[in-house]
Amino acid sequence: MDQHRPPITPGCTVLIAGFDDIPEHAFLVEEVFEDLITGTALTGPLSGEYGEPDIALVLRVLPGPN
Repeated sequence: MDQHRPPITPGCTVLIAGFDDIPEHAFLVEEVFEDLITGTALTGPLSGEYGEPDIALVLRVLPGPN
C-alpha cells in the first residue's frame, strides 16, 4: 500500500480511476480484501450500483465530512 495514502478502511470514500467507458468516480467502501474492495459507487454513471473494483484502481482516499 502507498505509505503516503491514508489506509483504505470500511466506511471510507475513495476515488476510483476511470476504466473502459466509466469516468473516475467516488466509491463508498464496504469491505477491503487483499486485491479488491467492495461497496457502492456514489457518483458517475454507476451511482448507486454495487461493485468490486480492483484495489489498484483506487487513486486516493477522499476526505470525510467535517
